[in-house]
Amino acid sequence: MEWKLNDDRPIWLQLAEQMTRRIITGVYPPGSKLPPVRELAAEAGVNPNTMQRALAQLEQDGLAKADRTAGRLVTQDTAILDAVRRAEAHEVVNQYYHAMAELGYSQQEATAMLKEEHT
Repeated sequence: MEWKLNDDRPIWLQLAEQMTRRIITGVYPPGSKLPPVRELAAEAGVNPNTMQRALAQLEQDGLAKADRTAGRLVTQDTAILDAVRRAEAHEVVNQYYHAMAELGYSQQEATAMLKEEHT
């Protein structure tokens, strides 16, 4: 998965969001060890301190935990993972309806278009 960073928001926040996406989509499965900070920073082309801040956010969100001997691990709590995945899905749906409203479609019309596309 490629890192996509832009200047519209703090880099550490974008990194945290992309790491979250990697976790909830199974790139980093529950209980797996995350790569070291320096490795992730080099891969993303950012300062290790910036990546450290992003990973600290994952810990704060309950998606990862630091283990003194094993490094940083993805949570095994499937309830947390499911809640984050669901919140992410709601955001995608909201973005879709907002974009369709900008095009002049009602929510009902936008929903009908989704159904047409997937039948």
